[in-house]
Amino acid sequence: MNILILTGKFGMGHLSAANALREQLVQDGHKADVIDLFEYALPERASAMYWWFNVLVTYGGVFYNIYHDLTANDSGDGRGDDLLDGLDRLLDDYQPDVVVSTHPICSAAMARYKEEGPSDIPLVTCVTDVTCHSEWLHPGTDCYLVAEESVRQGFIAKGVDPDAVVVSGIPVSGRFRPARRNDTAQRRELLIMGGGLGLMPRRDSFYQTLNALPGVHTTILVGRNEKLFQRLNGRYENIEVVPFTTQVEKYMARAHLMLSKPGGITCFEAIAARLPILAWQPFLKQEQENANFLVRRGMARIAAKDESECLAAIRETIYDDELLSSMERAMDGMAADLSRTAACTVVRELAQVRA
Repeated sequence: MNILILTGKFGMGHLSAANALREQLVQDGHKADVIDLFEYALPERASAMYWWFNVLVTYGGVFYNIYHDLTANDSGDGRGDDLLDGLDRLLDDYQPDVVVSTHPICSAAMARYKEEGPSDIPLVTCVTDVTCHSEWLHPGTDCYLVAEESVRQGFIAKGVDPDAVVVSGIPVSGRFRPARRNDTAQRRELLIMGGGLGLMPRRDSFYQTLNALPGVHTTILVGRNEKLFQRLNGRYENIEVVPFTTQVEKYMARAHLMLSKPGGITCFEAIAARLPILAWQPFLKQEQENANFLVRRGMARIAAKDESECLAAIRETIYDDELLSSMERAMDGMAADLSRTAACTVVRELAQVRA
C-alpha cells in the first residue's frame, strides 16, 4: 500500500514520530513517505513560521499556554486552510491509500480536504503528546493513535467513537530497546538532554557541581546549541558534551538516569529504553501533561528548575538502586500495554475497508 505521512517541524517531536511510523510501515511491507506539509505547501513561509514558533516557546511560553488553554475544547475549524492548495497537489501526485498525520494542523487540513472533496481517503491521526486537547480532533478522522488509556477516555468524553481511538503509545524508532545496565557498577551514567534547541542551565556552578558528583559520569546532549557546546566541551573531567546527534539511543542505552524536558517523543523513547526519568519542572502545558503521566505511572520524578534543587534531585535519584529499579519495572508495565504494530494494523484495515 501507498502511505503518505504528513508532519511539520514545530519542535522535532512531530517529525520523529513520523519517521518512526515510516519505519514501522516499511517493515510491514508498505511504501511510506514522510512529507513536511508546511514546507511543501508554503515553501516561502515555512522557515519563518518555524523560527517564530521556536521564539514563542523559548521566550513567550506564557502566551503559548494561554492560547493552549483557550483552545482546549475548540473545534479547530479553519486551521490548515492555507495548506489546502498544496495538499491537493500532493495528494494528486502521490495517490495515497491512507494518509497518516503527526501534526494537528496537518490533520485539520486533511479533514477539510476530505469534507470539501469529497474524498474517501482514510485519515489516521497520531497524537504526539499525552493529551486530549481538541486541536487534534477533526471530523473526517478515521482513527486516532494515542499514548495511553487516559487520552482515549478523554477523546471519548469529547464525542469520539470509542472504536476510532487506539492506544498505541507515541511511536519511536525500533532502535530504542531495553538496555542491560549494571546497576551495581561504581560509576553511574547520567544523561542530560536539552532538546533540539539545547536549552540548559546557564550557571557554571551547575556544571561544576555535576562534575564533582562522586562516581557519576554525565553526558550532555546540547542539540543545536553551538554556543553551549563550545562553552562546555572539554572543560570538565566527568562531563562529556555531544552536539546534535541522530544516535540518541546509544546514549540512552548506557545511562542509568536521564534528566530532560518531558517532550512526548523523548518520554516514549526513554520508556522503550527502560531509562528512568527526571523531568525538568515543565512550563508548557503539553509538557506538564506528559510529566503528570510519567509521575502517575511511576516512571519519573520531577526536578525543579532551581539549580540547587535540581542537583539535589539528581543526587537523591541516581544513587537509589531501589528507586531506579521501580521506575524500570513501571516502564516494563507501560510497554506491555502498548502495541508497536497498532499503526500497521489500523492502516491495513482502513485500506481494506476503502477497497
